[in-house]
Amino acid sequence: MAETTNNGEIDLLLGRMKSATAPLRGTLQELHARFAPLTEGKVADYIPELAKADPNWFGISIITTDGQVFEVGDCKHSFTIQSISKPFVYGLALEELGLEPVMARVGVEPTGEAFNSIVLDEVSNRPFNPMVNAGAIATSDLIGGKDFPERVTRMISMFGRYCGRPVHIDNSVFLSERMTGHRNRAIAHLMLNFGIVSPRLDEALELYFQQCSVLVTAHDLAMMAATLANGGVNPVTGERAIPQKYVKYLLSIMHSCGMYDYAGEWAFRVGIPAKSGVGGGILAVVPGVLGIGIFSPPLDAKGNSVRGVHVCRELSEQFGLHSFESGFAGSSIKNQFSAQRAPR
Repeated sequence: MAETTNNGEIDLLLGRMKSATAPLRGTLQELHARFAPLTEGKVADYIPELAKADPNWFGISIITTDGQVFEVGDCKHSFTIQSISKPFVYGLALEELGLEPVMARVGVEPTGEAFNSIVLDEVSNRPFNPMVNAGAIATSDLIGGKDFPERVTRMISMFGRYCGRPVHIDNSVFLSERMTGHRNRAIAHLMLNFGIVSPRLDEALELYFQQCSVLVTAHDLAMMAATLANGGVNPVTGERAIPQKYVKYLLSIMHSCGMYDYAGEWAFRVGIPAKSGVGGGILAVVPGVLGIGIFSPPLDAKGNSVRGVHVCRELSEQFGLHSFESGFAGSSIKNQFSAQRAPR
């Protein structure tokens, strides 16, 4: 804010911003009230700890690239991040090794298959992309460190930079993941057969189970998304979470592969990079504008939060967020904030 701005001007500016953002607050409240009564979907139960979730939990959070927060519902309720961890661990691997070494192990093509399919590229023997379990396990294997505890610490610290606070692992979910993770072990052994993962296979699987068990909230997801929207810098702490040159790769893979085998229709109807998890979370990014975090445990047949998909579709339609919206330049939602910012 300009040094010459006096307190009266600041108060006037804040009042104008509140007026400009009131429609967004009202929209979130209306969407929460409209979709909270939905009874569609089923809470994930293939991991026993996830089956304990209350299907009525529902939170929507939006955080802009200048740190404004708009929330409604259960936005501070903790749950495990699950597959939403995948693009962020992929980003850590890119940061540590660079693009080409990571591409040698994990591709970037959509599969149209279920996220836990035991399928590799027939030509390269690589996983098709880092958003399916095979690709995520291969990506976890690339995270460096002198020993396993250091690798875990590097991963946890990375998530903390995105969230803007220390994060922790839910040990109950982690142990549940480990106990029921036989299919993931089969995937890992197949990749070991083709030399895609290293012989420290057990460590890669442990790291993967732990990354899926990181505790977050809808607010955290929105902050993580806003950090990507802000070129890799957390909009509240100002800390860089990932080098800017890699952000485009995370957003690209989320756009094409982030919503399981609903990714194509998501790109068609919603049109923004996103990632979902079977814990009930959805994270979505409007580059240069804001991040969206939604939590609602009941899932559709594709493994995506039923309420979360409805909310994102409505937000995209109402505010013109689709990447290919005619005349898109940040959309109408961006204008609500940029027009009211103070001179710099």
